[in-house]
Amino acid sequence: LPAATMDIAMQVARRALEVLGEQIRLDSLYVHSRASIGVRLGTADQTAEELLLDADTAMYAAKREGRSIIKVFEPVMLYSRQLRSQMATELRGAISSDELVLHYQPVVELATNRILGVEVLVRWQHPLRGLIPPDTFIPLAEEIGVIHDLDRWVMSASLRQLAQWRRDFVLDDDFQLRVNLSAVELKQLDLVDHIRTLLRELDLPARNLVVEITETAIVTRGEVEMYSLLSLQQLGVGIEIDDFGTGYSSISYLRELPVSMVKVDRSLLVELNTRAGQLEFVAAILQLIRAAGLEAVFEGIETREQADQLRALGCASGQGYYFSRPMPAEETGALLSTTRYLRVGEGVDGPETAPSR
Repeated sequence: LPAATMDIAMQVARRALEVLGEQIRLDSLYVHSRASIGVRLGTADQTAEELLLDADTAMYAAKREGRSIIKVFEPVMLYSRQLRSQMATELRGAISSDELVLHYQPVVELATNRILGVEVLVRWQHPLRGLIPPDTFIPLAEEIGVIHDLDRWVMSASLRQLAQWRRDFVLDDDFQLRVNLSAVELKQLDLVDHIRTLLRELDLPARNLVVEITETAIVTRGEVEMYSLLSLQQLGVGIEIDDFGTGYSSISYLRELPVSMVKVDRSLLVELNTRAGQLEFVAAILQLIRAAGLEAVFEGIETREQADQLRALGCASGQGYYFSRPMPAEETGALLSTTRYLRVGEGVDGPETAPSR
């Protein structure tokens, strides 16, 4: 914008957010989009490329703060950009250098505290920076195009760990390993063959695997995504929608998909005891999920009160720090080899703020 002031730039940015946030109808589905915007006022000595690069840096700063955020470029962001570039180079080598590690968080039957399975969560054990949580490197992996390699590594490593546990001790027949799949991975034509080959090589029943996908990954119902989901279902793999309740899918829409489980986003439990009507709202969501013939799993259960309230509502399963923090493979194996039931509320360090990847 020629001769633009900061006020004008912010007015344009806010209007862009408003327009991009308007509801759009795709066939019978209503979609809400959100944007992140970076603002940079140029100087006379700046090239167009430098101006765009600074605005891009501010945009990624906005992305890290949440949805529908506007950030104005500040010089301090240059350091963040340089650090991000360095981490991108290091992340490309982390997958092949065995720097990634898997942690496992139990999913439990709320009525009995029986361990139904574990969700696989990836971490980056950086040689200098220590254990890096997924909210730092998963978006970076998507940005630089290595999320496919990361997903393949997680699927292979976690299934091999499950096979090792099955050799070391007896697991329940209905024990389920829950692995997250990105939207990029769901579009890979060889995804199903890759999973089928792993299951066959490791002599694992398909029923022991559940793939978790986000609402955003299937909101457009693309042909490749639907083929992958249907083929996985036919193979016997469980399919779960992750982070349900964050604004994309309706229950009626999910009924049209080959899914059997819905993981309700942790955000719905945060105000369970502080916001009027929130308990009734959660009960209504649970009732709708059941009416659609789907199983509900609640994540982010952090207190005894939340667990008791969900039990009273008839929720069957859940996970969270109240039951167990995510644990390394050795600690998870030691637990599974000695018991099928969790003693809850002991040794809990506090909620994890990183996304569940």
